[in-house]
Amino acid sequence: MTSQSLRYPFEKPPNAGGSNEIHEGVLWIRQPLPMALDHINVWLISNKHECVVVDTGMNMRNSREVWSKILSTEANGKTVNKVVATHLHPDHCGLAGWLTREHDCPLYMTRSEYLLCRTLCFDSGMDVPKDALDFYHAAGMTPAQLDGYAEKFGGFGRAVSPLPPSFRRMQDGDLLELAGHDWKVIVGNGHSPEHACLYNEATNTLISGDQVLPRISSIVAVWPTEPESDPLEDWLNSCRQLRHRIPEDALILPSHGLPFYGVIKRLNQLIDHHEALLEQLVQRCREPQRVIDVFDILFRSTVNDGNLVMAVGESVAHFNYLRRRNLVSRTPDSNGVDWYSSN
Repeated sequence: MTSQSLRYPFEKPPNAGGSNEIHEGVLWIRQPLPMALDHINVWLISNKHECVVVDTGMNMRNSREVWSKILSTEANGKTVNKVVATHLHPDHCGLAGWLTREHDCPLYMTRSEYLLCRTLCFDSGMDVPKDALDFYHAAGMTPAQLDGYAEKFGGFGRAVSPLPPSFRRMQDGDLLELAGHDWKVIVGNGHSPEHACLYNEATNTLISGDQVLPRISSIVAVWPTEPESDPLEDWLNSCRQLRHRIPEDALILPSHGLPFYGVIKRLNQLIDHHEALLEQLVQRCREPQRVIDVFDILFRSTVNDGNLVMAVGESVAHFNYLRRRNLVSRTPDSNGVDWYSSN
């Protein structure tokens, strides 16, 4: 999947923990992440009197230090009056609770994202559910890999500072007043249940979160909490709809990678990418395959224990999409491992 047809107005990002101005009133900040994808872009929207944080980074000490530095220098005494989280993943809302408490301000999220985030945080300190172990066993994970998963279970909640007990709901089509400017909420689905993008018509700028990324495809995965879901259908439908809601000449501010122009081209690339993978899976499944047998089709990088759970989730998402359309069938063997065959 190529992104060569896109145009990048900024040659390089801010240093980790640093910031660059996108245009007056929008600051681009890079927060570090402790993983192969080593950064997230977060945003500070401001005017002369107040500022708004959009996405936060994970609940880590060095991420809190970044915000303390930025808000004491770049904000220059302005009031932080809102924290906005585009969606529930810890790199986006991990410090939302901490920031709202530090600055005595409300959190803005969509309802599904807020409620699911709070639900997932309850897993911390709990034993891994049997349903989750059965889900990954059916995908073909080995006993040692299942033990590794069980040891790390509950990590989501550790990466999220406790959310505030109340929030302000964002809905598709809402106009949010952020530091004196109107930003329209545009909701997408598939990567997460109710992902909010923010579009400012005056500057023709979209904060896209993980809904549109320039060089990688966002994770679209099935998780043990909803094993029969079809997030890939939601994702593809969202991509198709967004082509009609975002101007092609809008400046896109993504959560990972560089800001870019060419959003409709990029959405078409993402749709074509997944449709090509689905065709390849149907062909591969002329001989029965387990989930773990098709990683070479779906992923360019090596799947190791560190990203195995996400790889399984994405692979199951593609198989669930094909099953819903009666293009493949799923049959468990005597050991409870699922095999997929083309119809």
